[in-house]
Amino acid sequence: MIERQSMGMPRPRRFVQVDVFSTVPYSGNPLAVVLDGTGLADEEMQRLARWTNLSETTFLLPPTDPEADYLVRIFSPQGELPFAGHPTLGSARAWLDGGGVPRDEGRIVQECAAGLVEVRRGEGVLSFAAPPMIREGALDDAYLDEIVAALGISRDRVVAHQWVDNGPGWAVIQLPTADEVLALEPDLSVIPDAMVGAIGAHPEWAEYDFEMRTFAPRCGVAEDPVCGSMNASVGQWLTSTGAAPSSYRVSQGARLGRAGSIGISADGDGTVWVSGAATVHISGSITL
Repeated sequence: MIERQSMGMPRPRRFVQVDVFSTVPYSGNPLAVVLDGTGLADEEMQRLARWTNLSETTFLLPPTDPEADYLVRIFSPQGELPFAGHPTLGSARAWLDGGGVPRDEGRIVQECAAGLVEVRRGEGVLSFAAPPMIREGALDDAYLDEIVAALGISRDRVVAHQWVDNGPGWAVIQLPTADEVLALEPDLSVIPDAMVGAIGAHPEWAEYDFEMRTFAPRCGVAEDPVCGSMNASVGQWLTSTGAAPSSYRVSQGARLGRAGSIGISADGDGTVWVSGAATVHISGSITL
């Protein structure tokens, strides 16, 4: 993106932290949001993202697209991302709580580097429409071998695998059970540039349909507590192939002591919606 230069002396800006994808306080994926990123240089945004040390930090700006309600820039500790899921819901919640009024009631349009993303408001949850994938298809053998080596499993445990890249570079493997996903002990030094997830089914009687874990060493995040973008693209893959029903629930974050809860639903036209709670728990100002 075009570099933006700082326009003046540091000043207080509205700042919040949002807990995303959990109804249990402080058990989802936290997001730092600067509600007014106007005039900040790229380097200043990146420095703050490294300092917060969260999966992502976002900066809200006036939109450049006339269809959008606001523009968001999304930074991991290592760099800017064109799209990410929990920052989409968390930024929408911060914008609404900060006084934002959408052009269309009940529908928010977020502008990001990946394009326009629609966000809906529901009873206690927000939902975003999964953006189109930029890379699909099965993983090549060499990369799959690297992934299973890093995850400490044999290749015969992989039920299916796929590129599910909607911007960050995601790939995913499917394991037979949720327990096998939870048991993974990855050595990410084997795949330092990877963005990879693992998903496995819970028993039919369980509260959730699937367990997800996501690993993002390329972004400087060993394990993402709860990942919206991965769940979005995996939802597109599983529902379009019939490997999952049109509506299902995912648990994520247990190995990190979190209680992430993600809803996936596919409309009749194939649009996949990713839903979850988003709650502001910290509100104040930050000097930038």
